[in-house]
Amino acid sequence: MKYQGSCHCGKIAFEAEGEIEGALACNCSICQRKGTLLWFVPADKVNLLTPRENITTYTFNKHIIKHQFCGVCGVQPFGEAIDPKGNPTFAINIRCIEGIDPLAVPVHHYDGKSL
Repeated sequence: MKYQGSCHCGKIAFEAEGEIEGALACNCSICQRKGTLLWFVPADKVNLLTPRENITTYTFNKHIIKHQFCGVCGVQPFGEAIDPKGNPTFAINIRCIEGIDPLAVPVHHYDGKSL
């Protein structure tokens, strides 16, 4: 299935292909504050519909994850990183996908705070 999503103002828009079977809620210092529900998608299944210049990046700690957000509205529609197998991956915030009811998606709670 192909999904479309964006930040609040639409300056960052994307399409992602796959099946949303669940999402991850992390309690690390940044995820807990943002309240993201993350769906992990291989980078080759994500198509940015807006230029990369529209994206602002924040990194912290080990600087492994690129927390991507809109500099206009502040919403973070996704992050980018490398998965454990070495593949480029998007962590898409399902709250930014059109037509998704986040309450209907099974959520795995991840203890990132303890790491």
